[in-house]
Amino acid sequence: MKQINLSHAMFSDAKYLLYEDDNFKVETYKFPAGVEALKVSNNRGYLTLLPFYGLIIWDAVFDGINLKEKDGFTQPHWGEQIADTYGAFEFTSGLLANGNPGPEDDHVQHGEAATARMDHAYLEIGDDDAITVQSDYEYIKGFGDHYIAKPSVTLHKDSGLFDIRQSVKNLSNYAPMTLQYMCHLCYAYVENAVMTSNIPDEAFQLRTSIPAHVHPTPEWTKFTNELVESGKMIDKLDDASHYDPEIVFFSTDLREFTDKAEFRMELDDGHNFLTAFDTASLPIVTRWILYNADQQVAAYCLPATCTPEGQAAAKKAGTLITLQPGEEKEFHVITGLEK
Repeated sequence: MKQINLSHAMFSDAKYLLYEDDNFKVETYKFPAGVEALKVSNNRGYLTLLPFYGLIIWDAVFDGINLKEKDGFTQPHWGEQIADTYGAFEFTSGLLANGNPGPEDDHVQHGEAATARMDHAYLEIGDDDAITVQSDYEYIKGFGDHYIAKPSVTLHKDSGLFDIRQSVKNLSNYAPMTLQYMCHLCYAYVENAVMTSNIPDEAFQLRTSIPAHVHPTPEWTKFTNELVESGKMIDKLDDASHYDPEIVFFSTDLREFTDKAEFRMELDDGHNFLTAFDTASLPIVTRWILYNADQQVAAYCLPATCTPEGQAAAKKAGTLITLQPGEEKEFHVITGLEK
């Protein structure tokens, strides 16, 4: 295993070839807004990673297919919460709290770790035809929580699939900490794509609460009422006129159905997206669909420890995790273009 420590000095406005071998190429550069980026490529495509900014996956393109949602952001922007730079393919939603804050919550949307300024970042070149970018971030507050998070992204030779990992360790010597985590995958909306999984549709229910950022229209209210009455799960993207504002489904505990969940979005041209994970650590899935002139997303599978309704909702639902002093949790998601 070869490790290259990344420093801020390695990034400038011009692209710089940091590493290249027969299977991979890694380039460093800065976006105009000043955010450092790594373009990690194999012979199928590339990931654009932000190693010092939450280890956000900004872009994911394989076989010429852009996996990311359409949105208004042309580049990442520095901010204090993910809404300030909501143009990523994937980000960490959490970690002390996750999702859209409700009336009883005081956390930022999708949590503090989404836009964390990472302390260190590394490039790891393995012997198993893989390349990994890992970052770490120590969160500490006087009279508050203290943890270290270590996200990583691994790209493989000749593959459009990649691994997203996150580990969280409570560094306090005496105080427990709350933990909520969602691997927030903002996949592209592809007309007529079909969403499948090894989980029955009956495991999902429509979100009926209305977060502060959702502004219902009469047409949307009528459509959602029809969904509630029918119990229908949206499995095909053939009705874009009804997805503004967003339509969101939550699962029950997936551990009741399988140890390893597999969700796919199958495209007309024979390609498909895959997201797979162990339900022991990620027992809840959210499906989020939104289509308007500014944003088009089909987040067919958001694996998580909880729903994205905020910390108070997770506590009421019994899905709020408590990490004891010194305790560590690890999460692993496989995702990308399967074929």
